[in-house]
Amino acid sequence: MKSNKVIVYTDGGSRGNPGPSAVGAVVCDESGKIIKEYNQVLEDSTNNEAEYEAVIFALKKLKQLFGKDGTKNLDIEFRMDSQLIASQLGGKFKINEERMQALFIKVWNLKFEFANIIFKYIPREKNKHADQLVNDALDGKGKNEKLL
Repeated sequence: MKSNKVIVYTDGGSRGNPGPSAVGAVVCDESGKIIKEYNQVLEDSTNNEAEYEAVIFALKKLKQLFGKDGTKNLDIEFRMDSQLIASQLGGKFKINEERMQALFIKVWNLKFEFANIIFKYIPREKNKHADQLVNDALDGKGKNEKLL
C-alpha cells in the first residue's frame, strides 16, 4: 500500500513564559501546497509546553482530516523552530522536566496511529506562517481552523 506524505509546520508560543499561549499548525502536501491551517488558544503555559502542545494539536487535527484509516498510510514530516523540542521528539535529547515528559508521552501515544513521523528543526524564518497563526490566536484574530 502506498503511503502519503504531508509536511506539518508547527509553532507554539507564550507571552510571559508562562503566560497566555497558543498553537499554530500548517498542513502541506509533499509539494508544499497548503491543505489546511489551524490555530488555537491554550491555557497559560511556557514556550516549551506550547511547542509540545502544537505537535499534539496537529496530530489530532491530522487524524480528523485524514480519518483513522488514512493515518495508517500517512508519513508526516514535522518542521518546527524549537530545536529543543525537535531533538527531544527525535530521541536525540533527554527530557528531564516532568511536565515535558508528560507531553512527550502524549505525542508518543498519538504517533502509533500514523505510518511514520519525523521531527525536523528549521530556522524561525522558515516557520513564519505557523508563527503568524500563533500570534493571530493570541491577538484574538484567529479562527480555530481555516479551510484552504
